[in-house]
Amino acid sequence: MFARRGLCVVAGLCAAGVAMPALAQSNIEPLLKFAWTENTGWLNWRDAGNPAGSQGARILDTYMAGFVWGENIGWINLGDGTPGNGVSYANVDGSDFGVNIASNGVLSGLAWGENVGWINFNTAPTLLAFNQHARVDRPAARLRGYAWGENIGWVNLDDATKFVGIDCPTDFDDDGFVDFFDFDAYVSCFEGFGCPPGKTADFDGDGFVDFFDFDAFVTAFEAGC
Repeated sequence: MFARRGLCVVAGLCAAGVAMPALAQSNIEPLLKFAWTENTGWLNWRDAGNPAGSQGARILDTYMAGFVWGENIGWINLGDGTPGNGVSYANVDGSDFGVNIASNGVLSGLAWGENVGWINFNTAPTLLAFNQHARVDRPAARLRGYAWGENIGWVNLDDATKFVGIDCPTDFDDDGFVDFFDFDAYVSCFEGFGCPPGKTADFDGDGFVDFFDFDAFVTAFEAGC
């Protein structure tokens, strides 16, 4: 399944024969893919899978999916890309866990490290300053703030030069290209005919779907990436 080694992400799942679903290509920037942990070194958010990137992290509209690799700690599972309600992971047990993204970009939920256990992205209750909350900064197309792992310490997503960047948001169908297929996919989503997995028509992230979202998408689409 992976280029480096096999993976069992939650105790009991492998023994039960539960297969992990195939994931789409990572949408992490190839040159901006690292985050630093205070006790275990660098985490690579892109290069999971064979070919590299085929099962790396994916930052979607309302949740994350895919895998992060730590040379010293192994694989970290951000979620399987199929939250039970289609919008966010429940994080009640191992059957539906992962990292969720609120409309303002703030992260919550849990990731699972095969050798280090749970990593908590819901740091808002602990880190009171908003600029320290683990979050997706969509205007800057990157991750920010800090996550916490009981066994690895703080995960720094906030470094000025070494950070996790996100590919173009107007690649709405996540095929790696920005073209009229993306425009058509957004229009279908906006009109209520179905959205690609992990996508919503709330393009400006204000919690409402309206013509401000449509205008924001058109502006971003015409600007290119």
